[in-house]
Amino acid sequence: MDFSLSPELLELQQRTRRFIAEKIIPLEKDARQSSHGPDESLRQELVGLARDAGLLTPHASPEMGGLGLSHVQKAVVFEEAGYSWLGPTALNIHAPDEGNIHLMEEVATPDQKERWLRPQVQGLIRSCFAMTEPAPGAGADPSMLNTTAVRDGSDYIINGRKWFITGADGASYVIIMARMEDGSATMFLSDMNREGIVLERSMEAMDRCFTGGHGVLRFENLRIPATDVLGEVGKGFRYAQVRLAPARLTHCMRWLGQARRAHDIATEYASRRQAFGQPLASHEGVGYMLADNDMDIQTSRLHIWHTAWLLDQGNKCNFESSRAKVVCSEAEWRVVDRCVQILGGQGVTGEKEVMQIFTDMRAFRIYDGPSEVHRWSMARKIVHAFSRDQA
Repeated sequence: MDFSLSPELLELQQRTRRFIAEKIIPLEKDARQSSHGPDESLRQELVGLARDAGLLTPHASPEMGGLGLSHVQKAVVFEEAGYSWLGPTALNIHAPDEGNIHLMEEVATPDQKERWLRPQVQGLIRSCFAMTEPAPGAGADPSMLNTTAVRDGSDYIINGRKWFITGADGASYVIIMARMEDGSATMFLSDMNREGIVLERSMEAMDRCFTGGHGVLRFENLRIPATDVLGEVGKGFRYAQVRLAPARLTHCMRWLGQARRAHDIATEYASRRQAFGQPLASHEGVGYMLADNDMDIQTSRLHIWHTAWLLDQGNKCNFESSRAKVVCSEAEWRVVDRCVQILGGQGVTGEKEVMQIFTDMRAFRIYDGPSEVHRWSMARKIVHAFSRDQA
């Protein structure tokens, strides 16, 4: 694998870095943010800036209006965008929209793409992905899916309740995972203003970087025409993997940018803050933390690039994406946690951006599957492969 950047990719990296520094970071103190993320007017301004810079929705295909970036190219650009918590919103590459755009490109019909995907790529609308349910429904175990879809003539009737649905408030459309009468799962598309969709409330969460926050949705006899089935009936779990393998990795990319930002802030502080007659960075306890940060950042980047390269070669990479998700979510979390420690009182107040990065990032070890579930899944595959090789 060649880790060098082509001249074109290097130029795109530097252009994205300048854009984030000059246009996006100055907006981080904008009052149009709450515990449920940037509001719609701020999102539109951010998207407009990225559109003017030619950086909007870079992962989408050129046919849909994007730059058609490969997975390796995304790794470079998404990290740069993630340097600000507003960057992924600006470039239209934040979850859940980024994963939904990828899924729609792969699975949606031409009519569905024109109706929902194209305006989404243009940054005109947002989406959400409704899979997670309250107990005893689906969470880390998708087989526990309780939301039902029953055929009624040329339509399907959906009933159920979902929660922790990122971006639900203000989304224009939703992808719904529902269980069929035979026990299989199917994905359905629906405008969010359709009768039968109720946004019960927005949940209070540690993070505040996602536009629309995290909502609780209820489906009451929601009628979906068969033309709005996403892909084929009964293949919902398969399509979930089409979405999740790259989506796990793009989380790693974006949060790597935030970890690098926290490290830069902590390094600058440790270089100038005096304690016991010398800069903090001169004390081994602090210097070692900075060195450990560098190793965790580089380890994360190598896992991301390697898995992205495999995806570009056409591999499914379910095992590798699980491994990268665990390694990166835990390494990047360690980086930010150390930065809080280095900054001391500055790290636990809004005086430094690291406090928000810390609270935003904690959930990364849960999003798209907790670390424990990925380890369990990997262990099963490791044992199965060993048994097969010994046979």
